[in-house]
Amino acid sequence: MSGHSKWHNIQAKKGKADAARGKIFTKLGRELLIAVKEGGPDPAGNSKLKNVIAKCKAANMPNDTINNAIKRASTSNENYEEITYEGYGPNGVAVIVEASTDNKNRTAADVRHVFDKAGGNLGTSGCVSYLFNKKGIIIIEKASTQIDEEELMMLAIDSGAEDFEASEEIYEITTAPSDFSEVREKLEEAGLTFLEAEVQMVPTTTVTLDEKAQEKMERLIEKLEELDDVANIYHNWEQE
Repeated sequence: MSGHSKWHNIQAKKGKADAARGKIFTKLGRELLIAVKEGGPDPAGNSKLKNVIAKCKAANMPNDTINNAIKRASTSNENYEEITYEGYGPNGVAVIVEASTDNKNRTAADVRHVFDKAGGNLGTSGCVSYLFNKKGIIIIEKASTQIDEEELMMLAIDSGAEDFEASEEIYEITTAPSDFSEVREKLEEAGLTFLEAEVQMVPTTTVTLDEKAQEKMERLIEKLEELDDVANIYHNWEQE
């Protein structure tokens, strides 16, 4: 559930996602609940729900699980508030944490504790967000499609994408947040499946860390991901 990366180690990320799948599904279920509460259970008229469904599919959540979560959300009395925390990790790494909570005091205390234990510190709203841009990010595994690179690039750009990058194992498509849903839907209509599909906070500059600071940063991310209320984590650490 961490934020933007260039997918340097796709197999490691996949393995981590598999190991944490149950927890990820629980968090995605909460995102579905929030989207349904805000705009209703019909994705045709609820763009936020449509985007969360795409995120669920990218995480390999079964359709039955998605549909059951939407049905439960329609009658649920649970209410969650979305809240964003900003702070600094080891060596001044900028960190943004997106959470959904039914108890802001509990969540703030939990997040602050993790930052403190990892040698970072929680900051004030706006302290690091200026170092990020909000972008739609779509990751496609090359092995999952027969469409060649040039054809896929033209399809993405014609659909409204801002940028298209190819690496050894993946294609990464970037969109403006307002164009994300349309681009994603057109790619879906072309039969493409995604490793990742969501609007993220993308760093405008990155920082590198020595081995000791990397270990601290990895612990910070790991401990934040363990918190039930944390949905997404973004940072500007340039991972090798």
